[in-house]
Amino acid sequence: MPPPVIDAVVVAVAAVDVWLSLWGDETPFVQAPTALACAALAFRRRFPLTVFLLTLPASLVLELVFAPFVALFTLSERSRNRRLLAVGALLSALASATPWPVDDITSYESYERTWTLISFFYALATTAAPVLLGQLLQARRDLSGQLVAIEEAREHERLLHAQAVLARERAQLAREMHDVVSHQVSLIAVQAGALQVAAKEPDVKEGARTIRSLSVDTLDELRHMVTLLRASGSRATELTPQPTLADLHQLVSTSGIDTELTGELPTSIATLAQRTLYRTVQEALTNVRKHAPGATATVLLWHDGDSFGVIVTNTPPTRPSLLLPGSHQGLIGLRERAELLDGTFESGPTPDGGYRVTLRVPAHAD
Repeated sequence: MPPPVIDAVVVAVAAVDVWLSLWGDETPFVQAPTALACAALAFRRRFPLTVFLLTLPASLVLELVFAPFVALFTLSERSRNRRLLAVGALLSALASATPWPVDDITSYESYERTWTLISFFYALATTAAPVLLGQLLQARRDLSGQLVAIEEAREHERLLHAQAVLARERAQLAREMHDVVSHQVSLIAVQAGALQVAAKEPDVKEGARTIRSLSVDTLDELRHMVTLLRASGSRATELTPQPTLADLHQLVSTSGIDTELTGELPTSIATLAQRTLYRTVQEALTNVRKHAPGATATVLLWHDGDSFGVIVTNTPPTRPSLLLPGSHQGLIGLRERAELLDGTFESGPTPDGGYRVTLRVPAHAD
């Protein structure tokens, strides 16, 4: 049922409880606090402590059951202050057991005062029920949230494991291609070059030249593929050889992170500087995915008259991060890239628990 419907039912039941308890008592001094207690229950979700306090006068002047119990239950479900809940149960029991008007207690006999004290302890035991039930529901809600977080962490771990396996397979394939295929093609190119020099017939010389040219082109393609296989850890679209600023949009969209790319840089920036900017964003987003699960990120490109750069900021993680092995060389490599351009590189946590990476490059960087 929608919460507004539940609140309407709660207010209606509380009103019936008040009506049965009044039973012809039309004293305004009694009707006012009871009506206020019933009306306040409509706001118990937003102001649980205030609503609970508003039900205490009604419990004092009339023997109510439903309104104070619902208010105390809501407070217990939403508050983690155990001392506050204990004081609330004590006040509720005291309001229920205290005779009204209060002055009448001075005229009670001793046995009546004893029964008033016994009634207080019964009421205190009764008020423990909504407190315990509210705490039970709170614990159940917390446990459900933890189970969801554990399942998300396991799914994230499975994804990272699959990416690690794929990276190892590609690295092994890259080694095989580099050590075996590239070596054989290099020998073909060398032999073709030797044949081109030693051959006397024009047809043989031309054929050797063609073989050597094709071998060199094939060797370049193999080196290109080896670079791709070694670079790509999880997705082929994440890393491309010799990237530029034009590839940033694709990098952000395929990063697997909720990332916002803002700002722009002039296209006249040197190719080496563009590649450094790209690698900085790439390493920062990779670290967010590995060490800040569930976080969002912003990538800000900026420039002024003297320098340009990029700032990558991520929010705190929304679920526990996993302890992942790493070489711890990513940020060091970015700092070395910045120094090659006479720039600066900074990284560190933000006050809200996130992380920020900043790259600044002089405008004259070549």
